[in-house]
Amino acid sequence: MVRKDSKFKKLGLNADTFVNHPKAVVEILLKHKQLLQRPLLVREDRAIIGRPKARIMEFLSECAPPPKK
Repeated sequence: MVRKDSKFKKLGLNADTFVNHPKAVVEILLKHKQLLQRPLLVREDRAIIGRPKARIMEFLSECAPPPKK
């Protein structure tokens, strides 16, 4: 969830409210989708936020199938 966003501040949200409260995070993201961190990469049973950009290539290379022989 984006906490350093003007929308987060305009809504009067407090980041501490969401720590260890995944249901609260889901509820606020359903109401305000623009607070969702992006890009979000999902592969099988793993998911990451693609920030910084270097994480994207690392994630994709870890998830890549072994080369064919």
